[in-house]
Amino acid sequence: MNKQLQAQLAQNNFVVIGRAGMDFYPDPPGTKTEEAVSFFASLGGSSANICVAICKLGGKAALVTRVSDDAVGRYCLNQLDYYGVDRTHVHSEGGESRNSLAVVESRMEDHQSVIYRNGAADFQMDVADVSGIDYAGYSALITTGTVLAAEPSRTAAFHAFELAKSAGIPLIFDIDYRPYSWVSNEEAAKTYSRAGKMCDIIIGNDVEFGFMAGDYEKGLDKARELASSTASIVIYKMGELGAITLTPDEEIRTGIYPVTALKPTGAGDSFMGGFIASLANGSTLHDAVMRGSACASIVVANVGCAPAMPTQTELDAFLSAHAGPTNPE
Repeated sequence: MNKQLQAQLAQNNFVVIGRAGMDFYPDPPGTKTEEAVSFFASLGGSSANICVAICKLGGKAALVTRVSDDAVGRYCLNQLDYYGVDRTHVHSEGGESRNSLAVVESRMEDHQSVIYRNGAADFQMDVADVSGIDYAGYSALITTGTVLAAEPSRTAAFHAFELAKSAGIPLIFDIDYRPYSWVSNEEAAKTYSRAGKMCDIIIGNDVEFGFMAGDYEKGLDKARELASSTASIVIYKMGELGAITLTPDEEIRTGIYPVTALKPTGAGDSFMGGFIASLANGSTLHDAVMRGSACASIVVANVGCAPAMPTQTELDAFLSAHAGPTNPE
């Protein structure tokens, strides 16, 4: 990793664009949604989860989004406060817009996640929301692909990209492709390609890179193309097969930390938070990827996303107790 990028991230203070939501988990774990009589509630939303992950690992994170001006939106604000996330740039949206809501089962077999995103408040974020931010005061701007799925949020996000680049801070992008959020695959592919060319660190799985390439067999080629042209770091995740981390100078193959998974969700947000926080704390690129992988394993083995994000003490304890990662394929 180039020294300039490493020095920038070492400030360990990030601005994150994207949604905060409420998650419901049927309780106890293993319960099907249709059979549940009680639920466990927690903060959710990919960008909010990343903020929590960074804060629990000792960094600072400020979220930029809109939440609904109702009890659910206020729940999200209270949860951001609870986890120490700076919500100076989180605004309430009135009218008929509603907060993101997810019902997520803590089970692997026949897992069901039901996401409510119609009229989402976070998609109402506009250029005004991102224009007054002092980007130079942050280590980097982080966002996920979900923020690009609708207007005016898309235009606002790209405007924030331009402002961040003008301020000299790197852009970090989790592809996070969710088909249900998009009008068409063609629009999504075009938008993701535009974002990818602007970003310094890009993280996604093999399917997402394949989608960007327009051919699921060419995802790794797309990742390599980005690493050799515009990005400093590209992480190509392959699930149980581990990951390939690409830079202009090298490729690093890594495995995963096997666990008994309770649910399949939250791994990507936890990986991002753990990876970025570890780089900020001085880890080598290889070690940061492995610590991000460990964070992902911890989250899928526990209920919830935000509450399951590990602290530094919990992460170190996991790494000390675990037998070790799998050999990379």
